[in-house]
Amino acid sequence: MVSNEIKEATKVAHQQLEKTVVMRLKAIRSQADYADVLKHFYAYFHAIEQAIKPFITAEVLPDYAERRNSDYIRQDIESLGGDMNDLPAAQAPEIHSVAAAFGALYVLEGSIMGGPYIVQMLQKYGLETGFSFFSGYGEETREKWATFTAHMNSAATDEADKQTVIRTGEATFAQFEQVFEQSAARKAASLA
Repeated sequence: MVSNEIKEATKVAHQQLEKTVVMRLKAIRSQADYADVLKHFYAYFHAIEQAIKPFITAEVLPDYAERRNSDYIRQDIESLGGDMNDLPAAQAPEIHSVAAAFGALYVLEGSIMGGPYIVQMLQKYGLETGFSFFSGYGEETREKWATFTAHMNSAATDEADKQTVIRTGEATFAQFEQVFEQSAARKAASLA
């Protein structure tokens, strides 16, 4: 099943992105800092959502309209007193098929699994709001993940589609990390 193959194939890219995100989360000292981190998530997730829109339909993933999306991030940013100005640059990987769209969505949907840990970390830093995105699906998280992976598995049954899912998943992790790296480089250059 492609859900097992993509998990193994993207393990290193996932760990690298996770390290980058956790470092950014540990640097949060205010609601404004948190809103800034969320802007990175919003910019990238929104770019992915636009790229997969033609391919992830109700026929392909029946509960897609009910799933968490970048609007949750926008609402969190606004609840923290932030705005949608000065978003970091973000570019989705090339998406030309249902298989590629599932590869990208694998990263977005998978981010839900670590959400409760992120909320706990942020609460330790004194934050009390802006958690609708990271709260994911609450008690339904595991069920939603199982539904997602079942649909991904049924959409990618031949070797070519499986490789497309995996390559796009790897690119999605890598390009998300680049959103953070490019933003940090611009910030450092402006301070020099």
